Amino acid sequence: MTRPDAVRAAVDAAYRDVWGQLVATLIGQTRDWDLAEDCAQDAFAAALVTWQRDGIPNRPGAWLTTTARHRAIDRLRRDTAGRTKLRELAMLAREPQESSVQEIPDERLRLIFTCCHPALPFEARVALTLRTLAGLSTAEIAKAFLTAEPTMAQRLVRAKRKIAEAGIPYRVPPAELLGQRLGAVLAVLYLIFNEGYDEQDSRRALTAEAIYLAGVLARLMPTEPEPRGLLALMLLHEARRATRTDDGELVPLELQDRSRWDQALITEGVAVLDEALALRRPGPYQLQAAIAACHATAPDTATTDWPQIAALYAELARLAPSAVVELNRAVAVAMSDGIPAGLALVDELAAAGRLDGYHLLPATRADLLRRAGRVAEARLAYEQALDLAPTEAERRYLTRRLREL
Repeated sequence: MTRPDAVRAAVDAAYRDVWGQLVATLIGQTRDWDLAEDCAQDAFAAALVTWQRDGIPNRPGAWLTTTARHRAIDRLRRDTAGRTKLRELAMLAREPQESSVQEIPDERLRLIFTCCHPALPFEARVALTLRTLAGLSTAEIAKAFLTAEPTMAQRLVRAKRKIAEAGIPYRVPPAELLGQRLGAVLAVLYLIFNEGYDEQDSRRALTAEAIYLAGVLARLMPTEPEPRGLLALMLLHEARRATRTDDGELVPLELQDRSRWDQALITEGVAVLDEALALRRPGPYQLQAAIAACHATAPDTATTDWPQIAALYAELARLAPSAVVELNRAVAVAMSDGIPAGLALVDELAAAGRLDGYHLLPATRADLLRRAGRVAEARLAYEQALDLAPTEAERRYLTRRLREL
């Protein structure tokens, strides 16, 4: 008999390692999402009992794959339509070979692109990705996105139905569509990361899931630089997480305690970024990661390479035009060329109305005005930002700045 705690630890580790692979290969062979998830869950439930009795297998992933396949075969045999499908999918009956778990990544890649197909609503892509690839429960996804569980369940049901009814192909898109579809996949992963990158403990698990999935994508697409760029960006942001807030109040970059930044994550993020840049096809995520690396590797704000950051933002604005990118570039210009130069760019954005209602526009303007000694104007801008701030942490920070003025 194996101790229950050891079995639980082994099952938890296997769940993390092979859930997405296992579901992906079952979906690939049966084209039945619910059947694949049910059989995968059954396999893990069986492991909790069998491994305690018979011991933990040397290759847990292969054991789970075999068990899930057998459950799928049994389910199909009991169903008339399933028996037809079973004859068409005779390959399902084969026992997994020694390297079966390692051969699944192609299926997992197909699953990522299917979950993130542009025909699905964006919210459904996010939910489906977390459910099928990361193995989060419907309740966990609903809690993370502050949505009622029945609502999230319906979202998942509709997404699976859409895939079946619209005949969305279970495949990696052809080369001529890869760039467009890869961008959609990366956008989903980055949204998942950002949803978890806040002060709410209940949502922080999302950042780990996003980093994990970005790592999977980077490994499965070794000749594509942007998945590595996104992974590097996530790692570099995650390295600063512990210092972003203090007692529920937002802490700006210049005031963060850099001795508390996770140097291991920074080292990993820079290494992944170097791998992406070595492919010599720069993209938006690589540029954002390069900006994050400039911040993460600088000893302090004063010695940060602000001219380099301004240049990177200029290139980012060329590749992915955005008023938010222009706002960030204005800050970098202010730090490298002087406050008046940065303020001029911010005022241009405000006059154009491109960021109306976006709290960081008046917040940025207020900060630059404060640095320039224009206190009365800074106070008004901080008040505007406070009215628009979406989180309590930001409101507390802006309130403190007002008090200081």
